[in-house]
Amino acid sequence: QVQLVESGGGLAQPGESLRLSCAASIFAFSTYAMSWYRQGPGKERELVATITGTIGSTNYADSVKGRFTIARDNAKNTAYLQMNSLKPEDSAVYYCNARRGGALHPIEYWGQGTQVTVSS
Repeated sequence: QVQLVESGGGLAQPGESLRLSCAASIFAFSTYAMSWYRQGPGKERELVATITGTIGSTNYADSVKGRFTIARDNAKNTAYLQMNSLKPEDSAVYYCNARRGGALHPIEYWGQGTQVTVSS
């Protein structure tokens, strides 16, 4: 059974850092692009960052560029999101996503989410 399990969320003060992890029980993990999404209160879910499978190319939402870093360890079937210089507007439930395949018939999995709260 495929599972994505996020961890590392919690409470942080503005300016502090948190590191999220996503442990994936997926066969051929390296063939999946891994992404982090977030959904704040009353907001739609938004894409935060993506890292491709083998090459490891990355993309970020403008709101987190220069502050967040996405990474992956294919040997450990794990993706990470290093979040620095946190702001209150970063508060949200963060979800891990694994996806492969084309736009018409993708294979996609989601984690259960981990809460990040940034407050003084």
